[in-house]
Amino acid sequence: MTDVSPSPISPETDFPPWFQALRRVIDAMTAGLNVVGTLLICAVMLLVNADVIGRGMFNNPVSGVPEIVSMSIVAIVFLQVAQTFRKGRLTRTDAVLGFVEKRAPRLRMAIDFLYSLAAMALVWQILSASTPLFQKAWVRNTYEGTIGDFTAPIWPVKLIILIGCAALLVQLGLFAMTCLIRMVAPKSEVV
Repeated sequence: MTDVSPSPISPETDFPPWFQALRRVIDAMTAGLNVVGTLLICAVMLLVNADVIGRGMFNNPVSGVPEIVSMSIVAIVFLQVAQTFRKGRLTRTDAVLGFVEKRAPRLRMAIDFLYSLAAMALVWQILSASTPLFQKAWVRNTYEGTIGDFTAPIWPVKLIILIGCAALLVQLGLFAMTCLIRMVAPKSEVV
């Protein structure tokens, strides 16, 4: 039997009530974005199957499938990235962090805090760079596809990028607050 130490962000029951309430609301919104991303995956799957069946059996493919799929992949990533982070499923190595946590739990929380600040700076840059692209796509009504065959506006995908970045920023902020609360908690309360 192995002893598995808990993550520095659990359990959440010893956090202030205002933080727990805030966390529940934000987690619900993040989960909602994740559900929309999952539904979009199902819709893309159905669309690709309809295109393959239409092309193979009826020699009549669905117009715009490559364009829709390429835009949907970007949308799916940004709809689900905040939930992926929240669940601790973004790619990273925990070997060193696990070693540090066993010997110095507060140091592990400090490393996680710095990680979240660096990640927030990176996501903020993506959000800042994407905002003018959304505005340009909205004002110019830019589209993907070929006139006369299939066209789709690209501003919805640009908007989803902004929403996904904002949701990830909020989750990173909550993670940073969690680490900070854990770091300043009395030693007996540190899990």
